[in-house]
Amino acid sequence: MKQYTTNYTNTFIEIAEDCPVSMAQIPPEKKVKTLANLQYEALIQHPYQYSSDDIIFGCHAIKNDISDNEMQEEREKFFSKGQPCLRCSPLAKKYGFGFHHNSEGKVALIPVENKEYQILLNDTSITKTKAMRSKRK
Repeated sequence: MKQYTTNYTNTFIEIAEDCPVSMAQIPPEKKVKTLANLQYEALIQHPYQYSSDDIIFGCHAIKNDISDNEMQEEREKFFSKGQPCLRCSPLAKKYGFGFHHNSEGKVALIPVENKEYQILLNDTSITKTKAMRSKRK
């Protein structure tokens, strides 16, 4: 079975052009954790520890209450179809966070106002791409 991936290497995903904030905001807590909450918690607590696939599937597993013994089979099923990458994440579209994927494909969350964000924007050795826009032009 073909497996797709959302992983990038040496890439910086910038905030969306139509991101409504100029300073990063922590996604608000709701009764049920949102995708933004789950992604934020995983990445803020563990920078450069997980790949994009790990984050995206991990959030899917939590939201769908997948048990540990089903994890491997469900992950293979999940990635047998293409999945939206972190360019679609509400963190980059709405809350003002960029994603840096290092040479090993591990991800860290970078607030737009952080000086590291500007350093990554100006780094010619990495690929840059923008998060998806929320609205069509």
